[in-house]
Amino acid sequence: MQLLYAPTSPFVRKVTVCAHLTGLIDQIQLLDSAANPIKRDARIATHNPLAKVPTLILDHGQALYDSRLICEYLANLAGDTRLFPHESSQRWPALMRQELGNGLLDAALLARYELTARPVEKQWTAWREAQLVKVTACLNDIEAQASTLSVDAPTIGEVTLGCALGYLDFRFPDIDWRADHPQAARWNEAFQNLPAMLATIPRDS
Repeated sequence: MQLLYAPTSPFVRKVTVCAHLTGLIDQIQLLDSAANPIKRDARIATHNPLAKVPTLILDHGQALYDSRLICEYLANLAGDTRLFPHESSQRWPALMRQELGNGLLDAALLARYELTARPVEKQWTAWREAQLVKVTACLNDIEAQASTLSVDAPTIGEVTLGCALGYLDFRFPDIDWRADHPQAARWNEAFQNLPAMLATIPRDS
């Protein structure tokens, strides 16, 4: 398998964390790309009409895209039932937490793109602030759930939340989210020290 990736993408990180947790990381070749919200990278667009990462190219050539789908595919391929539990009492909370983390990331990325991808004269401060309000609301929800989050047996929910909080530290160091979310901070400190998280720390190329 081949994965079109960017080392700074939190959605790519979700996939590589899952690849580590399922033991499939050595079966995946990482292919460099230049994913960009404005300029399409033909290397990605050849396999994904959205020209976004992550995009997973299977051995027979079919491509899978979107981190939700790729992560579930890897778990299914490995026969791993921890990341995507089958029992309803565990499955729906796991998927809901995945959406919470994805929502935080979507808002954070839009806030970042407003400054990094849009020309200065076209930047909309109120729009960016509205995205950061969503980030704070997500953080409040994570704080409320922190006591029930797992470190030793993470589902896709915990993986996504960990990648989302890691992205805030990476791209928004000015947001002191730990000050108002101490329980989430304690869980995150332990979670970020898992081998799969340490092996996938985002970096600028």
